[in-house]
Amino acid sequence: MRGRNLLIIGAAVFLAAIAVFLVNSYFSGYERQQEAVAQNESVSRIVVVTQDMGFGTAVTTTNVRLANWPAGSVPAGAFTSIEDAMQGGRVALRPMVIGEPVLAAKVSGEGGRASLGSLLPEDMRAVSIPVNAVAGVGGFVRAGDVVDVMLTRQIPGDGAERTDQMTTVVLENVQVLAIDQVADENATEPTIGQTATLQTDIYGSQKLSLATQIGSLSLALRNIENQTVGATAPVLARDLGGAGIVIPERRRSAVRVSAPSAAPRAQRSSSTSRAPARPRGPSMTVVRGVESENYQVKRNGGF
Repeated sequence: MRGRNLLIIGAAVFLAAIAVFLVNSYFSGYERQQEAVAQNESVSRIVVVTQDMGFGTAVTTTNVRLANWPAGSVPAGAFTSIEDAMQGGRVALRPMVIGEPVLAAKVSGEGGRASLGSLLPEDMRAVSIPVNAVAGVGGFVRAGDVVDVMLTRQIPGDGAERTDQMTTVVLENVQVLAIDQVADENATEPTIGQTATLQTDIYGSQKLSLATQIGSLSLALRNIENQTVGATAPVLARDLGGAGIVIPERRRSAVRVSAPSAAPRAQRSSSTSRAPARPRGPSMTVVRGVESENYQVKRNGGF
């Protein structure tokens, strides 16, 4: 019985070895065949993506492969071997789809750092500005979109009031690199962010930094195919329509009751105090020389 089991195990191992050999032979033959086709048809072998890759995805043997590509149209920066494409632990800096060539500009260098700075072209800068639900177009602005940046501030001058404001276009046709810390262009769901990172030159970055200090910024989402830019005049409050329509100040009418003068009151009180009291009932006047005096007579005949 024991010998029979050993025989079965040995046969299984032998068959497995044959299967591995046949598979390796098949793939080796397929690779040689593709190389022969490439030589005969003047095509090159470059690394392409086998599955969709987003920002920060590591380049591995499971998501890339070699594919034939016309030798006259090989894109610049293409890798000719999987080892070169994976060297140093490269990661994707741009979204890539199935069948797309892996280019040096779309992956990181050695070390595999997917930094935002590696996405910036030469002489460009990344500047972050504060946004909210309204300024960020309700969360529909995402990485990869193109926007105009508008500044709303008070009109300068000693005679300007709080309602005297204007809106100017600070920058036009600016690419959004990230919303908050999300730089994935495949993120299509609306996201309410607090900061928007924009790509601009050094002069534009200075304008944005100053604008954040003197007013409130808002974004205007534009068609990515519309590259037209031009100077626009500032928009004032009177440009919103309704010029000349004002509500005057409402004054409340108050009924004033004048207080009686103190002098007449005092005069009346003094005169009242000097006036003799009128006698009640019968009275008698007695004259003594030039002075007279009234006496009230009681009803029983006495004084």
